[in-house]
Amino acid sequence: MGLTYVPAVALAPKGRAALKFLVDSGASLTVLPHPIWRRLGLKPRREMAFTLADGTEVRRKISECRIQIMELESHTPVILGEPSDAALLGSITLEILGLKLNPFTRRLEPLHMMLAAKP
Repeated sequence: MGLTYVPAVALAPKGRAALKFLVDSGASLTVLPHPIWRRLGLKPRREMAFTLADGTEVRRKISECRIQIMELESHTPVILGEPSDAALLGSITLEILGLKLNPFTRRLEPLHMMLAAKP
């Protein structure tokens, strides 16, 4: 298993920031590093508890912004990272953008979208 990083742009009312995200298909929410969300002027909307890989529980504030990857852009919830938190791209943001991580090529690909029809 390898690590996959993708370039992206976070957009908010106070500007934009280009950054490189580690794609973490096991994480639900995207994490914006502390200096980035502060510069963009994001404000916390709520707080949630998360469990780290070692079992430690931490609390983080949640906000919203727009994320642009390749030619795709959409609104997404984001964790407002603390100074020690890295930029992570979570599965909710990927799905909102209609993308998935191919574990074999370690590249982002279009997500096959399903729609149910009435019988």
